[in-house]
Amino acid sequence: MAMHVSGACFSVFSGSRVGNIRAVASEGFATVKTAEDKVKLGGSDLKVTKLGVGAWSWGDTSYWNNFQWDDRKMKAAKAAFDTSLDNGITFFDTAEVYGSRASFGAINSETLLGRFIKERKQRDPEVEVTVATKFAALPWRLGRQSVLAALKDSLFRLGLSSVELYQLHWAGIWGNEGFIDGLGDAVEQGLVKAVGVSNYSEKRLRNAYEKLKKRGIPLASNQVNYSLIYRKPEENGVKAACDELGITLIAYCPIAQGSKPRKRNWWFHCLKLSDENQSV
Repeated sequence: MAMHVSGACFSVFSGSRVGNIRAVASEGFATVKTAEDKVKLGGSDLKVTKLGVGAWSWGDTSYWNNFQWDDRKMKAAKAAFDTSLDNGITFFDTAEVYGSRASFGAINSETLLGRFIKERKQRDPEVEVTVATKFAALPWRLGRQSVLAALKDSLFRLGLSSVELYQLHWAGIWGNEGFIDGLGDAVEQGLVKAVGVSNYSEKRLRNAYEKLKKRGIPLASNQVNYSLIYRKPEENGVKAACDELGITLIAYCPIAQGSKPRKRNWWFHCLKLSDENQSV
């Protein structure tokens, strides 16, 4: 599919088998229709659509968009956002490092998503948007307070008082115990509805699960690279651990970024949620 709709794909695997999904690409945007019901993320109370839209490329100039961001790409991202909502896809995934200010000409992805949500709600106040974002475990960040501080910065950029899902983007070089504590604090302070991790190995996943469990907080998800081409989660114990512990596996890039990702402006980010009886 040659399209100008942004992100990288992610899918949510949980419960029943994924139904048929139809995607139609055009010059300016993609239309995706699905008859999926919402599914619960792990042991949390949060329910999301099985198909989601990710904002990895929104505003980015370091990897996507031929290293430049302009009005045409902005309009394409906005069209992707609106078209997704129009067709029942309400789950959007971003991160504080997407569209990093360290890249020349970049605009933070959270800022763009927040802007799109605000504009849409002005036209349709009742519209539902489920937001997931991520904490970057940067080497100079230490302890639980760094998680809360980063989350509050993300909320400011998004223009929201809370988000539905907050994830640790990757395991840090150090300080991971404190980061898990920070996720628990975020839930208890009402800043998030559910918490998860991303790119976590089986061992780290189990440790995070047990640490949160002691506080009565479920680890809702682990977002990992998973597709028909890249099936490491089936081989390294990650998917089996998710199935065993009741953690939802969120697969990013389930269409493996298409071909030549730097030359195509892939704005569509599919999200799949998985269980033991389901394959990508």
